Amino acid sequence: MAAMTVCATRSARRGSLVLVLAALAAAWGFCSNAFVTPYISHQTPTPLRSRVRMATATGFKEDEDEDQGQGKSGSDTPELSAEALGREPGTCDPFDPKSAEYCSPQEVETTSFLSKRTLKLGALFMLWYALNVGYNIGNKLVLTALPTPWSSATWELFFGLPYVGFLWLTGLRKRPELNWSGLKLLIPPAFFLACTHVFGVISFGAGAISFTHVCKATEPVWTALISAIFFREFLPVPVYLSLIPIIFGVSLASAHELSFTWISFIAATGSAVTSASKAILGKKVLDGKSLGKNLTPGNMFAVLTILGCFMILPASMIIEGPNKFTAAWAHARAAGYTAQRLWLMLSISGFLYYTYNEVAFLALKEVAPVTHAVTNTVKRVVIIIASVIVFRTPITPLGALGSSLAIIGALMYSLAKNQKK
Repeated sequence: MAAMTVCATRSARRGSLVLVLAALAAAWGFCSNAFVTPYISHQTPTPLRSRVRMATATGFKEDEDEDQGQGKSGSDTPELSAEALGREPGTCDPFDPKSAEYCSPQEVETTSFLSKRTLKLGALFMLWYALNVGYNIGNKLVLTALPTPWSSATWELFFGLPYVGFLWLTGLRKRPELNWSGLKLLIPPAFFLACTHVFGVISFGAGAISFTHVCKATEPVWTALISAIFFREFLPVPVYLSLIPIIFGVSLASAHELSFTWISFIAATGSAVTSASKAILGKKVLDGKSLGKNLTPGNMFAVLTILGCFMILPASMIIEGPNKFTAAWAHARAAGYTAQRLWLMLSISGFLYYTYNEVAFLALKEVAPVTHAVTNTVKRVVIIIASVIVFRTPITPLGALGSSLAIIGALMYSLAKNQKK
């Protein structure tokens, strides 16, 4: 009987993985048919109408009208690159037919399969996925040894300070120059960034990594809700319809999650809410504002991380404090962990958290919103599959189906919203 139960569990797990992989294949097939094929058939770039700049990890977006006199067809200047024509670098995206308006004929040729740009982006996205998977697994191992999520989250935010401080002091990266008014404007986004991270770590510690990422897929739902309630901004009906699979999928996954805990569910949902708030506030508060100099996406994330660390430090000290952390440390030592191993685990977790965000900036600034949505979806699926394999997380077929629906729904929302812009 026990052997039959084990076999059934293994079969269910394999079936669940197949469902997730099938969902990934379906999502990629949908995107390929909808976006890659039209781009291949597109030969002449359309006039440039706007420039789009994204700081993805902080959720900031900025749209600017193009200067007068640069709305000519790309066919008039076939030898010039988009950057030479005054176009924003990184907005020519071979996987987005809309971004053809940002491309010159020369760039259309260089975005072919196995071009240098394609290989560079492929390497960046592979590194991003690897670092992200490594962080999620490493963070879970830290929380297993030291069940102090507030302290761990604060440490991971703090780890960025010596890292980026070294880059600034050595001149490897230009130091940001913030004015006082700009610093005040960054406080709300920094607060929500810190809350997003803390809630995510709490959820990781209280439940399965896969379940946390499924719940965090509800971010589009909260984005639409917050925009409608607080800013009276409404989306087209097809965009709202794309939220239905997310809600239904998360509900189904929660009902059939074998390791379900309310703490994990509430914390993951809180992470999604604060992440949506961060993105909306970033656009509303910072759009068009002069904050200072040298505020590249990497420096922006560094400043927000440092501010967020000092914001949550008091709460971390009150909720867990030195006594609770010391007790958890002593318990881990009694369980066989050496002090060197614990410090190494904490350091690796902090390093991976900061570097995967750094690589995300490098990769995502090179692509348009459609590719951004696709790669984010693939990233979430990769993390879920990797965590299920590493930690042997049991998943029921209905739970896997719900997870797949939620993730595909998040992708559909991003694509539908982009189509309606």
